[in-house]
Amino acid sequence: MPNIDALSPFWIIVGLLQAVLLLLVAPLMSGISRQIRARMQSRRGPGIFQDYRDLVKLICRQEMSPANAGIIFRITPLILIGTMLLVAMILPIMTLNSAMSMVGDLIVIIYLFALFRFFFSLSGIDSGSPFAGLGASRELMLGILVEPILILGLIVIALIAGSTNISFMGIKFVTQWGGATPTAAMLAMIACAFAVFIEMGKIPFDYAEAEQELQEGPLSEYSGIGFALIKLSISLKQVIFASLFIAVFIPFSPANFLLAILCYLVKLIVVFVLASIFENCLCRGRFLLTSNVTWAGFGVSVLAYVFYLTGL
Repeated sequence: MPNIDALSPFWIIVGLLQAVLLLLVAPLMSGISRQIRARMQSRRGPGIFQDYRDLVKLICRQEMSPANAGIIFRITPLILIGTMLLVAMILPIMTLNSAMSMVGDLIVIIYLFALFRFFFSLSGIDSGSPFAGLGASRELMLGILVEPILILGLIVIALIAGSTNISFMGIKFVTQWGGATPTAAMLAMIACAFAVFIEMGKIPFDYAEAEQELQEGPLSEYSGIGFALIKLSISLKQVIFASLFIAVFIPFSPANFLLAILCYLVKLIVVFVLASIFENCLCRGRFLLTSNVTWAGFGVSVLAYVFYLTGL
């Protein structure tokens, strides 16, 4: 690949193509997960393209808002989908280097994820529905439990790589495998995999296709195109978290664009299949006991940081 400025029109187009690709693939990945769940439960289940049909039906329906809903409730779908599309432009997917490497910083991505969760929860409170407000509080609680695991795990990788640039973190991790601290790198990878699994909306932490659940309570007051945008943004968020894990820990990518896209799609499907199989080997649990499980992930990330400081 030629050495082109990260903010040139060429790389901006590459970033837009990445965002469109992930947007189109997100419902398919959700459908594959649902189909795996159904097969493991000895059910036929919906087809892998069911999410596309659901989105089309929602777009064609009338959009209605609660009488007490404010401006936050109405703009949240646009903010959620816009935030995830921006992250999709930043991640290195088609190439080893980020299409927008000047803004492809770990801190920027973490803030964008926090912005997504903040508005998702705030929309439930702004709807005026007690059920949606309760779901919003549980979403924030899950964020408090999970985000430190992901942040600390990625910070350990950034310290090993000597940079918070996502592209450089991935290349350094693969070429030197943790450098002088391979044990810390391995533990950080396990901690990040744990956090990504939770953020993908898997059992026992969430049930992504059950909008009536308390965890998805903020969605209960949405309808029409607003509901379609939020469902699409949630599916896109799952794909982006899987892509973040791929970009940092398995960033191998051919020089040819078409081969790079094919390679990425294969890795993405493998991640979703493994996550779905592991999910369906677990049972659902009480939400209030979630902290008992997430403490284990946080302990692994802390241990990775300690091993980094001790040079292991």
